[in-house]
Amino acid sequence: MRRGAITRGSVLKALAEHDELGRDVFLARYGFGAARSYALVHEGQEYDSKAVAGVAHKWDQGRALTPVEFSGGKDHAVAWLKRVGFQVKAIKNPDWARDEIILACHLVMENSWKGLDAQDSRVAELSSLLQLLPIHPETERNEKFRNSNGVARKTFDIATRHPEYQGKPTNGGALDVAVLHDFLSRPEEMTEAARLIRQGIATGELQAFAPPEDEDFSDDYSAPEGRLLMRRHRARERNKALRRKKVTSVLQSGGQLACEACGFNFERVYGDRGAGYIECHHVVPLHIAGESRTKLSDLALICANCHRMIHRRAPWPTPAELRATIEEHRASLHTESAAIARQRNRIAEGSLPEDRR
Repeated sequence: MRRGAITRGSVLKALAEHDELGRDVFLARYGFGAARSYALVHEGQEYDSKAVAGVAHKWDQGRALTPVEFSGGKDHAVAWLKRVGFQVKAIKNPDWARDEIILACHLVMENSWKGLDAQDSRVAELSSLLQLLPIHPETERNEKFRNSNGVARKTFDIATRHPEYQGKPTNGGALDVAVLHDFLSRPEEMTEAARLIRQGIATGELQAFAPPEDEDFSDDYSAPEGRLLMRRHRARERNKALRRKKVTSVLQSGGQLACEACGFNFERVYGDRGAGYIECHHVVPLHIAGESRTKLSDLALICANCHRMIHRRAPWPTPAELRATIEEHRASLHTESAAIARQRNRIAEGSLPEDRR
């Protein structure tokens, strides 16, 4: 059975069955629950998207999918329904992204770490700005997306997690606390990050950086100043013309295309396949990188492993700092290996006491 191999006609038959049986009977017959994230919209009526997508398989492939065989999210049911021309909308709004919380936290900081009411003009202004951020697709937003009430609630989620707040905190998330901690420990940098995000939206620069297919801001790829500034950072690193100039500059000065952190040389290891290959890393911090054009001196040549290690956790080390870490670790391993070797020699010579062998 091919999951997702449904047609528009099979979906229409599932909708007709839904209307004939009624929602509760339809869901019970096929074992589905009410949709929690997405709804299919057809002729002014909303349907449980996962159930409809699952039942549509009955008409094309002989049986309906069971709820455990697929997800109701954008990778399965939503994608299948959109592919055959149906409209699917979000039932609930997406979680707040770090960029959004940075802007909200900056507003709370400017308000002496106090939450703001929905009627406050600053809340209305931030609400309008958040609706412009190119983070969450329109299909994942409902009519209440980042409205003034939601923004005001978020300011209290942040304010009530401040260390000096004495009352009971409101419902917030771990990301609220993390961004708050960043503002308390790095107020100037985070304030500048908030300013650059605002500036980038006002000028339209950040809207130009659409989410790449391989965007990965998980725990193994830290983007402390938010994904929008990170997208700009990665776009600069992947600028082919700029990378070519950097490589040419290094070669013309007599240098080699070796990692500035660990010394790895792709050509030495892989031969012709590795010739000319190296990654570029933008050394300038994100909260500064928006102020001027990228210079060749802002870029470092680095291998993929070290590049990943730099981006893994904030604050990002420079290639020189990572090189120092590598050398320190190598030295400690050498010392440890030498100690083990001496101990083995003493055991072999019989000079080590029995209780220490």
